[in-house]
Amino acid sequence: MAIQHFSSDGVEIAFLDSGEGEPILLIHGFASNHVVNWGATGWIDNLKRAGRRVVAMDVRGHGASGKLHEPEAYYLRHLARDAANLIDHLDLGRVDVMGYSMGGRIAAFLTIEHPEKVRSLIIGGMGMALVDGMEGEDEIVAALEAPSLEAAMGGAGRAYRKFAEQTGSDVKALAAVMRVARETLAPEQLALIDVPVLIAVGERDQIAGSPEELGTFIPGSKVHVIPRRDHMLATADRSFIAEAIDFLAARP
Repeated sequence: MAIQHFSSDGVEIAFLDSGEGEPILLIHGFASNHVVNWGATGWIDNLKRAGRRVVAMDVRGHGASGKLHEPEAYYLRHLARDAANLIDHLDLGRVDVMGYSMGGRIAAFLTIEHPEKVRSLIIGGMGMALVDGMEGEDEIVAALEAPSLEAAMGGAGRAYRKFAEQTGSDVKALAAVMRVARETLAPEQLALIDVPVLIAVGERDQIAGSPEELGTFIPGSKVHVIPRRDHMLATADRSFIAEAIDFLAARP
């Protein structure tokens, strides 16, 4: 499947566009890319089998998209704008949108800022951390800016640095992303979401925060707890994929 590129406000954004049917836009998590988050986990193939046109982007600073080292390039409004620009670039109109972890944060912000482009929203790997923020983010930034993996400190910091190196990421760009893309959303902002919403978080996820509590702030949202999965393993869980496909099929 060939990767395409387009310019979003001067930043090159890479994306996959594959399959036929109603489109869904996939937005990956921090330090990942569309191949790792959605391809290797089976999402793209399963969605295509379900009759979907799959558009999966590499968030700026990640994958094959443009790498900038200035933190101000990564505010949520810019990341959501890239997604909105991609929807317009492909002339998709309104689409279903799914994001995992950081991608869930971007997807939620996209839905609030550009409601005319979103038909439904799936927030994976992100519960009340969307409102309260995540712990340990300064440690992750320090580990990404360390001169080497061996010099990185802290369990979470080292884990992210190792993952970043495994995915061939630009660690300076990722550090810049982490400095600002951890913006939170206020409950009154979430209350503005007026599309069908599925919130899915692993039962053993220690990062995302409570999905049930997040659901109280998003009118009419549905919560799915992914059995026996932590933040990393939930992405490839078959019950999660099945739940998402059923949700998409049932939405108006």
